[in-house]
Amino acid sequence: MRRWRNNHRWNITDSLFGYIFMMPTILVLGTFVVLPILYAVFLSLNKVQLLGGIAYQFVGFRNFARLVDDELVWIALKNTAEYVAIVVPTQTFLALLLAVTLNAGIRGKNWWRILYFLPTVTSSAVLTLIFMWIYNTDGLLNDFLAFVGLPTYNWLGDPSVALKGIMLMNIWSTAPFYMVIYLAALQDIPTKIYEAAELDGANWWQQFIYITIPLLKPVTFFVIAVGVIGTFQLFDQSYIFSGGTGGPNNATLTVVLLIYQTVFRYLQMGYAAAIAFLLATVIIMITLIQQQLFKGEKM
Repeated sequence: MRRWRNNHRWNITDSLFGYIFMMPTILVLGTFVVLPILYAVFLSLNKVQLLGGIAYQFVGFRNFARLVDDELVWIALKNTAEYVAIVVPTQTFLALLLAVTLNAGIRGKNWWRILYFLPTVTSSAVLTLIFMWIYNTDGLLNDFLAFVGLPTYNWLGDPSVALKGIMLMNIWSTAPFYMVIYLAALQDIPTKIYEAAELDGANWWQQFIYITIPLLKPVTFFVIAVGVIGTFQLFDQSYIFSGGTGGPNNATLTVVLLIYQTVFRYLQMGYAAAIAFLLATVIIMITLIQQQLFKGEKM
């Protein structure tokens, strides 16, 4: 009995010291993660008065019910979904292609790595301004088209083209980041597997399809999951391209930009919190679907 009490006291002491050492992390997570989430839940259930002093009026789930009838929400979701559906697969494929090329032992591969990775380390705002200059009616792209005798185009003013311009810029700037992840994974695959496959008569394409792709599935899941989360949170490029309006004709309006407009233009913080929870729900659902598709794969 005495031994059990001593062991029990030691367990309590060990647990206490463990929580003491964890306390800084718990405080940081509680302050900057848990409390903001709880406050966002509170905001989504209230109508918030920001002018003349902050005041809260409980409205229940009225903010969430309003989402169904808000045309701008559906436009933003459509634009964001189209953006994700095009950018994520394209940047994933391009990243894998660049990684395989660099892993093949081409001459000057270190210089190619630096050259490929430069867009990733460049400021997103700076890249957006550069591409705005390229897409401008008097910009580099139209100058090139005029030089080769082709008609010029209003790339930023056409609703059917504006979002595609942001897609192209984002693919070019983010694919090198995922290329580095793929390259690290490729270098971790034992060469003996490829040597054995080559002895069995497998060519480079068969090795790529039946060895490289299956072994990279966990990395592909990570790349796609991070890519989906990042693209769903598109804001700065759309804001700079459209001057914060989401134009032309709401063609570049994204969910995060709509949240920004709802708070800072329309001063509806409670409704903005409801839109944010809608976005979080969509991201979680898509991530869970991806997890089921890649079920059983381990890094």
